[in-house]
Amino acid sequence: MNWMDLLWLVFLAGLALLPPVQEIHKQIILLAFGVIQLGEGWLIARVPKRGAAYLVLMKIGLATLLVNHTGEISINSSYWPIYFLPVVTAAEYFGPWATLFWTSLASAAYCAYLYDPEIRELEIPAESYGLLAIRILFFFLASMLVNRFVVENRRTTLRYQELAETLAETNRRLEQAQAEARRSERLAALGQLSAGLAHEIRNPLGVIKGSAEMLTQKLGESNPLATELAGYISTETNRLSALVTRFLDFARPLHADLTPQDITAVLDRALNDVAQLWKGAPVRVEKEYEAGLPLVPLDESLCEQALLNIVQNAYDAMSASGGALRVQVRKSWASGRDGGATGGVEVCIEDTGPGVPPELREQIFNPFVTTKKTGVGLGLSIVSKIIDGHHGSIRIEATEGPAVAAGRGARFVIFFPAASDNASVGEIAHLVIS
Repeated sequence: MNWMDLLWLVFLAGLALLPPVQEIHKQIILLAFGVIQLGEGWLIARVPKRGAAYLVLMKIGLATLLVNHTGEISINSSYWPIYFLPVVTAAEYFGPWATLFWTSLASAAYCAYLYDPEIRELEIPAESYGLLAIRILFFFLASMLVNRFVVENRRTTLRYQELAETLAETNRRLEQAQAEARRSERLAALGQLSAGLAHEIRNPLGVIKGSAEMLTQKLGESNPLATELAGYISTETNRLSALVTRFLDFARPLHADLTPQDITAVLDRALNDVAQLWKGAPVRVEKEYEAGLPLVPLDESLCEQALLNIVQNAYDAMSASGGALRVQVRKSWASGRDGGATGGVEVCIEDTGPGVPPELREQIFNPFVTTKKTGVGLGLSIVSKIIDGHHGSIRIEATEGPAVAAGRGARFVIFFPAASDNASVGEIAHLVIS
């Protein structure tokens, strides 16, 4: 019980102690008012759609009974202001028009005593009708005043809720921007370090490889063991050279030549290339492309490299046990760098493989972070760098569908901003045909 309910009970107790004290019906009616007031919140919670209407109806009925039992002539009862209770209750829970309806109903219940046979036998002066009209007008005045306050309070609350949601969204975008800025700083620092190390390592590797080849040529078949060891040196040198090349790819500045293109065509080529590479793998590909997609500025070669890397990772994850690769392309909106919304295309690539552990999802795009037994963890870092070069974004989410229950699968979501002219594939096709 809150202090307002306690205050209501004090007021009702005060009315119970005022004359006529001996009227038992009056005490029972006031007790019923107290019970309804205490159970008001419970009733609204249990019956949210009709609970307020039930409350107003019950209070109108009790007010009519109280007036009937507290005066020799009911309509002259000193307890007529009790009708303010249902009127104010209606103003609290309903809008202006519904409040007018319930106030009219309460006024009609009060005026119904004019049809009492005992009153109809009396000669009622004109000023009594004027007094009755004043009381009725006060009912409407009180209901409209309270309802206006309640409506304004609701609007203010709604504005505060919208402001809180806006602030929460702004904070989320700010945190995302800060995370991207930190990741960009880490990538830049690691890129410079990788470039320096790669250049320093590549020269000794060239010397080692050249020396191993010369040893192989000089020894020939005279020393099979030395020839075999020289072959090992050459093979491992080639592997290290390929690794250095990947470091340089990661560290090299990205120069994307962006032209408006159809993202689905680039995606299909990546899917076909990986399918040919993993021919015979038990992987089922499901495509879902939305119609009328806008063109997006792409560097065809770089974008295909990024998509191919993600699709190849999915095939690699499902090559042993098989699974489904679901590819979705649809229109979407994302927060822009200036805080506004940017329209574009969202590409979702989802597999049913082992997935990425939750603790690694925030770090999976960092260099040297990998879930594979082999590799150095630069693939997704290069993908992230390419997407950043397209002014887009990439993130990993929890999977949807049956894979969720099993705690499996990885879902990569890539956003590409649309071209400035917003021309759609369908519109360009129409122009070509016509």
